Amino acid sequence: MFKAYFLLILVTFIWGSTFPLVKMTVGSDDVYIYLTLRFAIASFLSFLIWKKQNFKYGMIIGLFIALGFITQTIGLTLTTASKSGFITSLYIIMVPFFSYIVEKEKAHINHIIALPIAIVGSYLLSGGIKGFNLGDFLTVICAVAFALSMVYITKFSKIEEETALLGYQFLTVALLNGMLSFTKPINITLPMIGVALFTAVLATIFATLIQLKYQKVVSTNTTAFIFVGEPIFAMLSAYIFLSERMTTQQIIGAIILLSALIIASVRFGINEIREM
Repeated sequence: MFKAYFLLILVTFIWGSTFPLVKMTVGSDDVYIYLTLRFAIASFLSFLIWKKQNFKYGMIIGLFIALGFITQTIGLTLTTASKSGFITSLYIIMVPFFSYIVEKEKAHINHIIALPIAIVGSYLLSGGIKGFNLGDFLTVICAVAFALSMVYITKFSKIEEETALLGYQFLTVALLNGMLSFTKPINITLPMIGVALFTAVLATIFATLIQLKYQKVVSTNTTAFIFVGEPIFAMLSAYIFLSERMTTQQIIGAIILLSALIIASVRFGINEIREM
């Protein structure tokens, strides 16, 4: 169990630490083409390494992930980065709900306790939000899509080999982002290709494989709380590599989020709560 927790936290660290790298090499107008390259490379390598691939299950997961990326990207052009980050983090509220509907996985009492704490932490970390607009609505759809992708990753990884869920999943994300990349001038640079290759191997294939293998071990709900550490690692990486400063409010928010993660990961002797 410790190994599962450690590797999932490592995945969170990898995702968070790639933010500065992507920010330094990918412009706001180049997001779709970058995602196309990243997931196309990941798909190609997955098909090359693992011949057996499940089209149906991989495509379903890929559709949710692609919808999440696309609505988040479009939403970000219509709202602030802080609001986008906060609303996206609300998927942790949605995961227990969808887990119960899809897999009948009941929320543990520690998850119930950690939920409001995580919301407060995310709010402070994002810098607060004001108002609600179309961009915010699209970001809510993003949160729903990411929550559903997590639930179906657990569901399908119990049925099929983990490696068989990679190829078509990544291909679906690449194709849908590829279609949208033509809505903007296509600008591909060598640094972008290098970052796409790096993130395809480490933040996509390796990270997704770990998630597929170990998320079902610790439960979908607990994994959702582990993943709230991503913005913390992103901010720390931005501080180290981009000299971005964290405010006192953001530091407090990060500490509160870490507290929620710890609470969600520790059992209090009550196996599960009987009513959602």
